[in-house]
Amino acid sequence: MPQRSTPTARQQRLGAELRKLRERAGLSATDVSTRLGIERTKLSNIETGRSGISAERLRTLACLYECSDPNLIDALAAMTNDRSRHWWEQYRGILPTGLLDLAEAEHHARALLVANAMHVPGLLQTRDYARAVFEQVVPTLPPPQVEHRVAHRIIRQDVLYRESPVPCTAFVHEAALRMLFGGPQTMRAQLKHLIEMSERPHLTLGVVPFSAGAYSGAGQNVAYFTGPVPQLDTVQLDTAHGSELAHSEAQLTKYRTILEAMRKVALPPQASRELVHEIIRVTL
Repeated sequence: MPQRSTPTARQQRLGAELRKLRERAGLSATDVSTRLGIERTKLSNIETGRSGISAERLRTLACLYECSDPNLIDALAAMTNDRSRHWWEQYRGILPTGLLDLAEAEHHARALLVANAMHVPGLLQTRDYARAVFEQVVPTLPPPQVEHRVAHRIIRQDVLYRESPVPCTAFVHEAALRMLFGGPQTMRAQLKHLIEMSERPHLTLGVVPFSAGAYSGAGQNVAYFTGPVPQLDTVQLDTAHGSELAHSEAQLTKYRTILEAMRKVALPPQASRELVHEIIRVTL
């Protein structure tokens, strides 16, 4: 397989998981390359995602690494078969790589769990609200870049509209529902859209009210993508310097705990919708 100049986050993740299996087996890259009769650089490129790997070769490595989890092996083997050029590739070189990685992670997720404290989650934003959010980015983005990001964000939302939509749970703090991104008219339309989306059977909305007080991880924007097996779950962090994906065992455990804390203090779906209706009625 030809070497890739810009491996995607999913390709890098596959390589990283193979490296984890090798290291848990107590084998060096030299040990493996010698046993399989391949160049050490070839194995290194596989583990960084720069070179692809066939499902058959992956299963050979899993056997060498004495991996006894058939579900994990099958999930990794399935990742070797995706060589399609997906829609987000049209934005490569136009938008930051982190935004493309985010779209890729959402596309392949089995379930989504998002939590936002200061704005409505991207997958639930209207076009005008998204534009207002991107207009506040520092440093200021030129208008064409704003429009590219808005278009990318709206297309990402297809995961909630496609024939088999991805189940999504969204925790949103009351503060995010009261910040007037784009002004009262834009915010009113955004909150109505949020209510409409929350009525879909595959989407669960939980609003964290001001009355909940402090809770673990307050103020963080987090997206948790469930993989085919728990080892392949992924966390996306929305930071001031861009989107980041994390998947170490410690990170996954940490953000599962944070999201569970939000779940405990969030209002149930019907009460959440009622609070959004009340904000529209009183504030907008």
